[in-house]
Amino acid sequence: MFIQTEVTPNPATLKFLPGKTVLESGSADFRAGDDTSVSPLATKLFEIPGVTGVFFGYDFVTITKDDNDADGFDWAHLKPAVLGAIMEHFMAGHPVMVENGVAPESGEEFFEESDTQIVNTIKELLDTRVRPAVAQDGGDITFRGFREGIVYLHMKGACAGCPSSTATLKHGIQNLLRHFIPEVAEVEAV
Repeated sequence: MFIQTEVTPNPATLKFLPGKTVLESGSADFRAGDDTSVSPLATKLFEIPGVTGVFFGYDFVTITKDDNDADGFDWAHLKPAVLGAIMEHFMAGHPVMVENGVAPESGEEFFEESDTQIVNTIKELLDTRVRPAVAQDGGDITFRGFREGIVYLHMKGACAGCPSSTATLKHGIQNLLRHFIPEVAEVEAV
């Protein structure tokens, strides 16, 4: 089994491509301290010292490390351990998520019922224009809410904590949404 790696805009995050489907649909985002009992692979990856985030997309795994270099958690040391854990997991044929396992979510959606049409348009633009591009960088962005002209988005994987995420939100996504939906005033991360 050959696993490719790709750098992401977030220096604390690497994208691992096992050449197999990781999750059939959706995504799963785990942070250090989360309950990972729904994912044997996430549990195994968090056993590696220095791993602080695990994100599963359709065909990739994104790993975030402790970015405090004083602790010695550099990619030269972590990458072989992560590659070994992912390879061992897939070679053994274990599931990424246990049956009926649901990854922790960051809260319910919120918006006024009168804004349903606007929210549907926001979600469509996110799904067709934003999420595919963000997945290329090892992350995901999901809709959380819309209130008083502000769109609230949850950033996952490589996007969470990325130095360029603010620019992506403010200049990329905000401008896109404002262009197509005049009711959108700004975009905020939650």
